[in-house]
Amino acid sequence: MAHMDISINASFLPHTDADESLTFYRDILGFELRLDVGAGRMRWLTVGPVGQPDTSIVLTPPVTDPTISDTERETIEALIAKGSYAAIVLASPNVDEAFAEVEAKGADIVQEPMDQPYGLRDCALRDPAGNMIRIQQRG
Repeated sequence: MAHMDISINASFLPHTDADESLTFYRDILGFELRLDVGAGRMRWLTVGPVGQPDTSIVLTPPVTDPTISDTERETIEALIAKGSYAAIVLASPNVDEAFAEVEAKGADIVQEPMDQPYGLRDCALRDPAGNMIRIQQRG
């Protein structure tokens, strides 16, 4: 049976302040800005690792649906701030070095590198919006 030639091109994470998020992804994670669309609270930023043009994260306003009520918006924003709304897993050939670098740059650390019982070594941090970012050992 033939398999489809398909890959993950972009993942979406909410931001609550586009400029703070851009600073985090560019200056702490070392990503490049690929696209900056919109303005104010309705601004979308596409960022990604340098040298990997086929993999991106689109940072979006937390709520863009006009049918969402104020109460629903507040719930979503509270979940984002808590780190319970969205997450992404990145990978590094050396998670300990990656951790040391992001920690030195002032990232909001959630978990230092550790060997997980399910066989991975990883660490965790949060972006300015509160999204959980895990970095796991590659390979």
